[in-house]
Amino acid sequence: MATEVLVPTLGESITEATVGEWLKQPGEAVAADEPIASLETDKVSVEVPSPVAGVMGQHAVKVGDTVEVGALIATIESGDGAAAASASPAPAPAASAPQAAAASGAPVAGGYGNHGETPVTTNAPAALSPSVRRAVLEHGVDPSTVKGTGKDGRLTKEDVAAAASTKPAEASAAPAPQGAAAATSGSRKEERVKMTRLRQTIAKRLKEAQNSAAMLTTFNDVDMTAVIEARAKYKDLFEKKHGVRLGFMGFFVKAATMALKDIPSVNASIEGDEIVYHDYADISVAVSAPNGLVVPVIRDAQALSVAGIEKTIGDFGKRAKDGTLKMDEMKGGTFTISNGGVFGSLMSTPIINPPQSAVLGLHRIEERPVVRDGQVVVRPMMYLALSYDHRLIDGREAVTFLVALKNAIEDPTRILIDL
Repeated sequence: MATEVLVPTLGESITEATVGEWLKQPGEAVAADEPIASLETDKVSVEVPSPVAGVMGQHAVKVGDTVEVGALIATIESGDGAAAASASPAPAPAASAPQAAAASGAPVAGGYGNHGETPVTTNAPAALSPSVRRAVLEHGVDPSTVKGTGKDGRLTKEDVAAAASTKPAEASAAPAPQGAAAATSGSRKEERVKMTRLRQTIAKRLKEAQNSAAMLTTFNDVDMTAVIEARAKYKDLFEKKHGVRLGFMGFFVKAATMALKDIPSVNASIEGDEIVYHDYADISVAVSAPNGLVVPVIRDAQALSVAGIEKTIGDFGKRAKDGTLKMDEMKGGTFTISNGGVFGSLMSTPIINPPQSAVLGLHRIEERPVVRDGQVVVRPMMYLALSYDHRLIDGREAVTFLVALKNAIEDPTRILIDL
C-alpha cells in the first residue's frame, strides 16, 4: 500500500517552499516520523517526516522544485508494497558525468552529481545540499574524506571550510605549467546553483533596507579586560550551575537592553508616518546555519539574566545547525546584534533588519596599544558598530547608546546594579 507524503503546513502566510534535498532515496527503508526531505522556506529549513514506516517510493518532485502546501512530493510503500520494494531494490544509478570524466581522464566541468544528491561517506550517508556542493567546489575538498557534524551525520559548509583549513598546502616546488594551453587544462570548473529561497529572501530584504532607510553607521571601541577576567574567573562555576557555557553574548545582550531603555528611539520602528516605541526588548541574534545566517529572537531579553540569555542563544545555535528552528521564533524583534567576530571580522557596517531601526555589530577581540593614565598599555579591544536609520535616530542618540554599552561592558558591575 502506498501512502502519500504531502507538503505540511509551513507557518502563517507561507504557502510554498523549495525542495532543498532528499534525505531518503527510492528503495531505502524509512521509519515512522523519520525525515525524508528538507524544504527551504523564506525563513528556515523544514524537514518533512514520513507518516508511516515502510520503504521510500518514487520522488514526485526534484531538488530545486517549488512546491505548495498540501502538494504530493513522494510516496511510502508499506505492507506488501514495502516487501516487494525491499525484495527488488532499485538498480544502482549510472555513474554521473563528473565520475565518468574522472575515470576517463577527461576534464571535469560541473559539480558533484545532479541536484546535490551525491552520496557522502559519513556516519549516516546523506545528500550534499546545494550550498555544501558549492563549498566543496570552492575549497577543492573531497567530501568523502570529511566527517559531517550536521543532523544524522550530514555534511555542512562549516565542515567543508574546516577541512579546507587543515588541508596540507600543495608543494611549492611543483613545476610551473608550460604555455597557455597547459595553464587552463584540467582544473577550471564552473557550476550554476540556484539561490536557495532563504538566500533570495535575505538578498531582497537587505536591498529593501538599503533603499528605504537613511542608513548610517557609527563606531566605538570597548576594552574587554573586565569581561574577560570575569569570564575566566567564573566560567567553570557558571557552567556547573546553569549547564551552559558563559560567553560574551550574554553580557552584550544584557548591556544592550539597558542602553535601549535609556535611548528608546534605538529600540523603536517606523510604521507609515508614526514612530512605534517598545517598552520591551526583543533582541534578534544572528546565528550561523548551514544555508546562511538566520535571526531568531530572544523575547523579553530585558527580563532575563545573563544565564537565561546564554541558554537561549545556545539553544538557538544548536537548532539552527539542525534546521529545527520554528517560524514563530524568527518573527518580530526590536533590535539586532550580529557577532561577526566569531568569523574573524575586525570591522564592518551591518545592515538594518527591517522594520527595526538599528543593528549592533560585534567584532573580533584584538590586543592593541591604548593609553591609560598617561601610560601606553596593551588591552584586548573590540570595535563596536551601530548601523541605524537616520530618519528616526540622530547621531547624538546613536553615540550615546554606544557609550552606554561601552561603559557597561568595561564595568560589568553596572549590569548587576542596573546603572
